[in-house]
Amino acid sequence: MTSDTTPAALDALQAWVGRSETNADVVTPQLAERLSATIESSRGAAFARGAEFPQMWYSVLFPRVVPRSQLGRDGHPALGDFLPPVPLPKRMFAGKRIQFVAPIRIGDELERVSTIASVTPKQGSSGPLVFVTVRHVVSNAAGAVVIEEQDVVYRDSTLAKDGGAAKPAAPAFEARHRSDTIVADAVMIFRYSALCFNGHRIHYDQPYATEVEGYPGLVVNGGLGALCAAEHLHEAWGGARLSRLTTRNTSPLFEGMPFRIESRAGAEPGAIEFRVVTEAGKTTLQGSAMKEAA
Repeated sequence: MTSDTTPAALDALQAWVGRSETNADVVTPQLAERLSATIESSRGAAFARGAEFPQMWYSVLFPRVVPRSQLGRDGHPALGDFLPPVPLPKRMFAGKRIQFVAPIRIGDELERVSTIASVTPKQGSSGPLVFVTVRHVVSNAAGAVVIEEQDVVYRDSTLAKDGGAAKPAAPAFEARHRSDTIVADAVMIFRYSALCFNGHRIHYDQPYATEVEGYPGLVVNGGLGALCAAEHLHEAWGGARLSRLTTRNTSPLFEGMPFRIESRAGAEPGAIEFRVVTEAGKTTLQGSAMKEAA
């Protein structure tokens, strides 16, 4: 791909702002069971129709389904259909902001309306970046259940073999709760990608991930780290429902890299701060959440 990042090329991407698409999906017991097995959830393996679907599990719904002939080199759907044709070859999940409006239940028929909210060019330390923000509104028969803004970042340069340039040490995180150590192996990454119908080759094709995109190994899905964090919040903070959750992916997490989730109380009543941190002490995801008022 030719990286035409001239002002005129980047300005042309603004034509995609406001575009939308609508998709449908159904929450099945089988999906819940498969996701539970993938992340080894402590919630159990039996999920009956009518039971509440765990809050962050909706993230595997509404996979983008296109024929193989319409995929790009990286295994993602080719750009220029719904997502704008950003003239940069590498894309990564950067983070999300979620408002939980009402429970989703197993058996629900859901609709998601997705809208390109913004396209923002920036200049990073490694070269040009473009951030695309997509707003999703998920609804059931009664109305909206989840409102999410998701950020995708596009970049041009190749990562160093350590997964990125060294950054200054982050302030100490005085955790109140810590999860057990988690290791996302190739099978876990593959299963999660399969549930999401995510064909991005960095998650299963090691030669592509290392030789083409310059990573040191398979990349753990950004959504998988966020899902593990949400499971920790459910377990560590008394099973409370959340009213909102925000995540920001700060560094890639790779296959076989041990990590854990740490959390602590935030400044406001009901607020929680959390992070995903490797055994070596590198934070790969930061986030905050608010518990639903009793």
